[in-house]
Amino acid sequence: MIEWRSADVPPAERFDWWCGLIGRHMMPLRISSEHEDDYRASLKVLSLGQATVSAPRYPDLHTVRTARLIRQGDPDQWWMTLTCSGSMSIEQGGRRADLAAGDLMLMDTSQPYDSRVHCRDAGLAGIISLQVPRAALPVPEQKLRRHVARPLPSARGSGALLAQFLRGLVREGRALGDAESDALGRAAIELTAAFLAEQADVTRLLPEETRRQTLARQIKAYVREHLGDGTLSPARIAAAHNISVRYLHNVFEDERQTVSEYVRTQRLERCRADLADPRLGRRGVAEIARRWGMPDAAAFSRAFRRAYGMPPGEYRRHLDRAR
Repeated sequence: MIEWRSADVPPAERFDWWCGLIGRHMMPLRISSEHEDDYRASLKVLSLGQATVSAPRYPDLHTVRTARLIRQGDPDQWWMTLTCSGSMSIEQGGRRADLAAGDLMLMDTSQPYDSRVHCRDAGLAGIISLQVPRAALPVPEQKLRRHVARPLPSARGSGALLAQFLRGLVREGRALGDAESDALGRAAIELTAAFLAEQADVTRLLPEETRRQTLARQIKAYVREHLGDGTLSPARIAAAHNISVRYLHNVFEDERQTVSEYVRTQRLERCRADLADPRLGRRGVAEIARRWGMPDAAAFSRAFRRAYGMPPGEYRRHLDRAR
């Protein structure tokens, strides 16, 4: 990941520097702002093989992309944009969208648009844009165009997964190696394709592998959200995703562990983290196990020992001595 900050540039040069930076690393735009005299902004860019993630932060801003600017430079991409802070309004393709923090939106770099970003209390707005080559999304273009410049749901399902994934890429971008970046780029494109196909009601057109991998991610997110429920079971997980238990097990064939093993592994890891947290030192081992859906103390102790090489109480005492 590469990061640029206007704080590294003399105040009088910052706005022109910012406009040039956006033109080089995102696309040519006409930009104006009430803060041009001393523009505080930053841009992170993460290359992920075919895909690119851009994460700018900036004060109030007005951007326009005209037909002339498109002829001047067009990356020929779809952009899936997540509003992280501030608010945004955009007009493109005859539609207008008003976006708040948490909203997703699809943009087309080959169409003119007009956008305004607003911040509260002199803060900075922030977005994350996943830039995907047009040909990389296996969803009919005419279907996608119906969803340009519209708020798209990110509170649940594949939209929530996509929003979390984008935030995670920006947060961990500096630690990624080249091989990881390429694999994560493919995953980002697959997840975006699945999300947009669902919005356009053309999921059946996606490759089977894409559908299975997206479903596996949704199932894992559901499991992590419900680890504390002792009734969590393959049957309940399957019902929550409108699939059979048999198909649930088929989805997990590529995960090198069964769905029950995944649930147990996640529960044990949450217990391990709690036992290692000195702030929870007054909380008993059995209480921690129950918190994460493992009410049988003896079974929990055996499973913990198999996973980490010592019983949970000894693990906690070992960490206490090491501090």
